[in-house]
Amino acid sequence: MKQTAPFSSYQKLAIALLALTQFTVILDFMVISPLGDFLMKSLSLHPNQFGFAVSVYAFSAGVSGLLTAGFADKFDRKRLLLFFYTGFITGTILCGLSHSYIMLLIARLVTGLFGGVIGSISLAIVTDLFSIEQRGRAMGFIQMGFSASQVLGIPIGIYLANLWGWQSAFLMVAGIAVVIAIIIMLRLQPVTKHLAVQQNQSAFSHLWNTVAKRNYRIGFTATALLSIGGFMMMPFGSAFAINNLRVTAHQLPLLFMVSGVASLIIMPLVGKLSDKIDKYKLFVIASVFTMIIVVAYTNLSVEPLWFVMIFNVLMMAGIFSRMIPATALTTSIPDMQDRGAFMSINASLQQIAGGVAAAVAGAIIIQKNKYSPLEHYNILGYLIVGISCLAIVLLYRVSVMIKKKINKPAPAMQQELAV
Repeated sequence: MKQTAPFSSYQKLAIALLALTQFTVILDFMVISPLGDFLMKSLSLHPNQFGFAVSVYAFSAGVSGLLTAGFADKFDRKRLLLFFYTGFITGTILCGLSHSYIMLLIARLVTGLFGGVIGSISLAIVTDLFSIEQRGRAMGFIQMGFSASQVLGIPIGIYLANLWGWQSAFLMVAGIAVVIAIIIMLRLQPVTKHLAVQQNQSAFSHLWNTVAKRNYRIGFTATALLSIGGFMMMPFGSAFAINNLRVTAHQLPLLFMVSGVASLIIMPLVGKLSDKIDKYKLFVIASVFTMIIVVAYTNLSVEPLWFVMIFNVLMMAGIFSRMIPATALTTSIPDMQDRGAFMSINASLQQIAGGVAAAVAGAIIIQKNKYSPLEHYNILGYLIVGISCLAIVLLYRVSVMIKKKINKPAPAMQQELAV
C-alpha cells in the first residue's frame, strides 16, 4: 500500500469548514426526503407532485451551475463560496415560511439556484488545497457532512416536524448555516492560486472551452450517471419506510440516526482506503455490493425495525463507498485553470440528472391514497442496477485517464503534485 502525506493544520481547518458547509447544504436537500410523508399528507400531494418539488431544486441548481461555470475561475473561491452560501440561507428561510405547494416550489427554486453551486466550489477548493494522494481522505471527511446530517440534522428535523410542523426543520437548517457562514468569513483564507494561471478569455469562451474537452465530458457523464441512481430512490425513502415497511413516524428519526452513525464510522475508513489502494477497484467492489443491497431493499415488505436498520446501514455504506473514490477520480480530471468551471458544470449536470431521476421516479411510483403502500418502488431498484453498470464502464475510462495524467505530468499537473 502507498504511503500518504499527513494534513497540515490549515488543511484540517479547511476540511472542517467545508464539511460543515456541506452538512447544511446536504441537510437542506436530504431533509425533504424524510419529511416527504409529512409534506405529502400536509399539502395533499400526489407522488408526481412531490417528485417535482424535489426536481425543481435540482433543475434550478443545474441551470445555476451552467450560468456560473464561466465565472467560477475568475474570482477568489472563498468570496464565491460566501456569496452563494448567503443566497442558499435566504432560500432555506423561504422554505421555512412556506405554507402552500406553490410557495414551496418557489422557495426550492431559490435554494437550488444558490445551494447547487456550493458543492462544486467546495470541491474546487479541495482540489486546490490537497494533492491527489490526499484527496481520498479529504473527500471522505467532507462526505461525513452527509452522515452528520443523518445523525444530528435529519432526526432533529423530524422531531421538530412532529412538534411544530415540517417548516421548522428548514428554519433550523438556516440558523445553523448562518453561524457557519460567519466562521468561514473569519477563518478561511482566500483561495486564489488559480487566478495566476488564468487565460484572458471571456466567461462564455471559458465555459465553451471546458465543455469542448473530450476528457472533461467523460467525467461529466460519469458523474451524471452516479447521480441518477441516488436521486431515484432518495425522495421517496421515508414514504416507502412508513407506508410499505410500516416504520412509524416516531421511529423514523432513530432509523436515520443509526445509519448516520454507521456512515460516520465508515466514511473516513473508506477515504483512507481509497488513498491506499486503486480507487477504481474500490469503486467497482462497492458498486456491485450496492446493486445487490438496493434490489433486495426495494423488494422488502413489512419488516421489523432492526431489520430495516441493517439494510439502511448496508445501503449507505455501499453508496458512499462508491461516491468517495468516484469523486476523488473525477475531480482530478481538470487542469488548475479549469477547475472552477469543470466543478460547476459537473455539479450542474449532476443536479439536472438528479432532477430527471426524481421526476421519473415520481412518474413510476403509484400511491392509491395517502396511507396506501407505494407501488412499483422495486422497478427503481432494477433501473439503478442498469445505470450502475454503465457508470462502472465510464469510471474505468476516467481511471485510465488519471493514471496517464500522473505518469506523464504536464506543467500544470507538476505544479499540482508539488502542493
